[in-house]
This record gives sequence, structure tokens and C-alpha cells, in this order.
Amino acid sequence: MSDIVKVKKLREATGAGFKDCNLAIKESGGDLDKAIEILRVKGISKASKKMSRDAKEGVVVVSGDENKTSVIEVNCETDFVAKNDDFISFVKELSELNNQHNSNQDELKTAIMSNGQSVDDNLVALIAKIGEKITIGKSKTIENSSGLNNHYLHTVVKDNVAKLAVLVALDTNDKSDTVKSFSKQLSMHIAASNPLALESNLIDQVVIDKEQELVAEELKNSGKPEEIAKKISLGKMNKFKEENALLTQAWVMEPKKKVQDIVKELSIADLKIKEFFRIKIGE
Repeated sequence: MSDIVKVKKLREATGAGFKDCNLAIKESGGDLDKAIEILRVKGISKASKKMSRDAKEGVVVVSGDENKTSVIEVNCETDFVAKNDDFISFVKELSELNNQHNSNQDELKTAIMSNGQSVDDNLVALIAKIGEKITIGKSKTIENSSGLNNHYLHTVVKDNVAKLAVLVALDTNDKSDTVKSFSKQLSMHIAASNPLALESNLIDQVVIDKEQELVAEELKNSGKPEEIAKKISLGKMNKFKEENALLTQAWVMEPKKKVQDIVKELSIADLKIKEFFRIKIGE
């Protein structure tokens, strides 16, 4: 096999440029496997220089079914790369592995991809090939044996790849089309309304305290009597909790009703919203 043919095969196998492949073939004495290893090592060197840059773009990818659903975030530097075919191919396979490993990122990093290489090695090779910092961000798996899951994707890039994703888990024995339709609508509601918790008493206390500080600062110089200021503060905090707890939010599709009203109107005795997860690139 001539060196030119070997260079061509090396380019097909690694996606690296002609010059790098030609040098690797010469350095390896014509051994393709060694040449691939040489490029991989050089790729690590190139990739490490890029890791100090910001990766604020990217995608979220969903995989699984109605009993086990996962989402994973993969970040890059530009929206252009987020639509790159090699990037999309990597994140889609990564998403399936993430579902298999229940969003355990330590396991995921060493999981083997279809080319026989680990996720970590493939990530390094992709960084070297594309020329941008790429990182694996948040991930979440929701298992649900007592009901059904659904999801919603917003600003879809391709298939199950998007800029925003919502997972919803319902606790119910009813798997009717009515329930499935509600779960999809609920996912869309969460995408638009971005609730902080299922119920007001589940909102993170740090968030509550911060909001209380903002309200207190707002009323500090209002000149209102202390008792009146306390009542206003209480009212503002109650409203904040109501607007940020999923069950008491105004239903996006019918704002005069709350989410909990819609659940009651379905008249399904065992229906409960079990869990949800919302993730958006850039937030």
C-alpha cells in the first residue's frame, strides 16, 4: 500500500487534515495503527490548549422511553459547531450511552462507543478535529416504573437534539392517550414557565432568602409604615412562590386556570406529577 493510499485511509479514519496525516504516516514508518495513535496523542495536546476557552453554546439530547428517559448537555464554543454533523453524531451516540449508564458521568467517560474507543478518547479526537472546546455538561435520568414519562424539545437542531429539553414523569396506572397528551402539554408548559419546584415548599431556601432580600431592599426606602411594609412583603413572597411552583402556576394554554386545576379536571384518581427536569443551553 502506497503512502498516498495510507494517508487517505488515515484521513478517513481520523478526520485529520492531509498534512497531519502525511507527517503521522512518515513518523510511524507507514504503520496505520501507530499513525492513528500519533494523531490521537497530538490531538490531546491540541485539545488541552482549547480547554481554557469558554463553551457557552451546544445542545441537549434526549434518549430513552416512557419508563426511563435521559437528557444530557454537551457544550461547545459556537452555534456553528453545534450543528456540525460530526458533533451531532457524537452527541446522539453519547445520549444513548448516558441513558444506559443512568447519567453516571464517571461511568460514561469510560463507556465504549461504536468505534471501539472510550467516550473520553472520542471527545478528545472530536476537539482536535473540530478545533473548539467541547465539554459534557449536566445530565439527568428519570426512571419511572409506576407511571409514564414524556418530554418536549424546543429549538430542535436535529431529531432528538435541541437547545432546550424538558422531562416529565407522571405517577399513574392510566396510560391512555389523554394522559400522554397531558404529559406532552405539561412538558411544553414547563419549557415556557420554568418552574423552580413542584410545590412552593420545595423551592430552594437559598432562592427564597435571596428573593426576600430583594423585596426588603425594594421596600426599605418606600416610606411606608413597618406593618404595611411587612404585609406587602408577605404578599410579594407568596406571589413569588405561587408563580414559581409548578402546581400553582397559571396553565400556559389556559392562563385563568392553574396547573393543579388541570390535573383535577382530568379526573384520574391516581394521577400525580412525580418529577420534572428542565435544561436550556446558556442558562
